[in-house]
Amino acid sequence: MTKIYLYDTTLRDGAQSERISFSLEDKLRIVEKLDDFGIDYIEGGWPGSNPKDLNFFKRVKELPLKHTKIAAFGSTRRVRNLPEEDPNLKALLDSDTPVVTIFGKSWDFHVTEILKTTLDNNLQIIYDSVKYLKSQNKEVIYDAEHFFDGFKSDPSYAIATLESAVEGGADCIVLADTNGGSLPWEIVEAIRRVKEKIKVPLGIHTHNDSELAVANTIVAVLEGVNHIQGTINGYGERCGNANLCSIIPILQLKMGISVLPEENLAKLTDLSHWISEIANLPPDPSAPFVGRSAFAHKGGVHVNAILKNPRSYEHINPEKVGNKRRILVSELSGTSTIVSKAKEFNIDLDRESPLAKMILDKVTHLENEGYYFEGAEASFELLVRHTLGQETKLFDLIGLRVIVEKIGEDGETITEATLKLKVKDRIVHVAAEGNGPVNALDQALRKALAEFYPSLKNIQLSDFKVRVIDGRSGTGAKVRVLIDSIDTQGRSWSTVGVSTNIIEASWNALVESLEYGLLEEKEE
Repeated sequence: MTKIYLYDTTLRDGAQSERISFSLEDKLRIVEKLDDFGIDYIEGGWPGSNPKDLNFFKRVKELPLKHTKIAAFGSTRRVRNLPEEDPNLKALLDSDTPVVTIFGKSWDFHVTEILKTTLDNNLQIIYDSVKYLKSQNKEVIYDAEHFFDGFKSDPSYAIATLESAVEGGADCIVLADTNGGSLPWEIVEAIRRVKEKIKVPLGIHTHNDSELAVANTIVAVLEGVNHIQGTINGYGERCGNANLCSIIPILQLKMGISVLPEENLAKLTDLSHWISEIANLPPDPSAPFVGRSAFAHKGGVHVNAILKNPRSYEHINPEKVGNKRRILVSELSGTSTIVSKAKEFNIDLDRESPLAKMILDKVTHLENEGYYFEGAEASFELLVRHTLGQETKLFDLIGLRVIVEKIGEDGETITEATLKLKVKDRIVHVAAEGNGPVNALDQALRKALAEFYPSLKNIQLSDFKVRVIDGRSGTGAKVRVLIDSIDTQGRSWSTVGVSTNIIEASWNALVESLEYGLLEEKEE
C-alpha cells in the first residue's frame, strides 16, 4: 500500500467554524502538538486574508518541527492578474513555507456565475497559477474546489481543470466535496474516471453536510487516494470537515494501513480533548473512538458481557486510541455493574450478596427521584461506602440559614449564610457572605471546617450546573445540581444533589464534594 499522507487543516478550515477563533499563540501550540502526533502536513491559514495568518507564518518558522511540513493556503490568480503581479500568489510566496496549497474552480457553474469568466480562461488561470508557484521551487498541492459537483455537471470539464493543474506541475491533486453533498458511490465513480486521465498522486477533501465526510474519505482511500485532508474533531464550516480522529483509527486499526506509530495513535484521545480545550469547546462525549462515552457501558446485560469478554460490546480495545472503558451506574444497572464499579473504588462486593442488591435498589430509587450518577461518580462512591457502613461524614448539621437581601431597585444584593454544625466533639457557629447563596454556603462551610480539616484549602469548585428535572411544575420544579471539584493534586470529581429547593440540592452536592475530597484524609 502506498504511504498515506495526513494533511490537517484545523487551523484554516477548522477555524472557519462559527464557534472557533484561535489566537496566534493557540495556532502555534496546535502546530507543535500535531507535529508531535505525526501529522505530515499542517495547513496554517490563508496569508492573504488577515494579519494574524501573516504573523503566524513568520512565527511558525521559529518552531523546531520534527516531522510536519507547513502549508500556506490560497487561491489561484485573479481573473485579470498576471501570476507574478497577483497579491494572493505573492502572499503565498511571502509566507515562505515549503508547501503551498491553492484552490481553483472545477464546477462550470462556479466559473461562469461566481468567478464570472469563461471556461477556457479558468483553465488558463489554473495552469498559470500552479506553474508560477512551481517556478518558485514550491511543493504545490492543488485543491479542486467543488470537484464532485463539477463532475456531476460536466465530467469532461471538471477533469480538464485537473489536467491544467497537472500540466502546470502540481505535485498532488486534491478532489474536494466542498458542499458535502456527495454520496460514497458518487465519490468512487468520479475517482475512477479521474484516474484514467490523471497520473499524479490524488488527495481527498470532504465536508460533513450529509454526515458522510469520513465514509467518503475511506472509500477514496480504497480507490487509491493517498493524501487525506481533514480536521481534528471534524471542526469546520457549516457541518464540519472530515474528522481525522475517526479516519486515522479506521485506517490503522480496521484496514491495517499504518499511518502513525502505534504509540502515537495512543495519544489520539488526548489530542482530541486538548484541541477542544484550546478551541474553548466541550469535547463531544459521543464522538467515535475518542469520546468519553465511546466505550461506556450502562445496561446490565452489556456490563455483564463486558466483564466476561470486552469484545462482546467493544469494536476495538479503547487503549489503542488512548481512551478507556467506563462502567456507568444508573437505573438500568444490574448487580454486575455495581460490583464492577465498586471494584474501581477498591471495594470487593459479591454479585450475589444482599449488599450489592441493596446498593442497586438505592440507585434505582434515587434515579427515580431525579438523581444522575453517570455524571456524579463521587456521589455513587459515597453511597456505596455509606451502605457498607463506612463513615464519611465530616460533621452533623444542626442548622443553616441563607439570607438574600436587596434594598431598592438599584441597591446591591447581599447574601449571607449562617451555619451551626457539630464537628467532632465541638459545636461551631459561623456566618459568611458570598456573591450568591451557594457561594455563601461554601464560604461558611469552609470557615467552619478549616480548623479541623486544613487541607480543605486545596479543594475548589470548578463548575456548577443546575438542571430542571420536570419543567411542567414551573418554578416549583425539582432541580438537579451537579458540582465539579478539583484539588491541587490534579484530581477531579463530581457530586449531585436533587430537591425542589435549589438551596437544599446545592447544599447536598456541596457537602458531598467536600466529603469526597477529604475522604483519604478522613480515613487516615
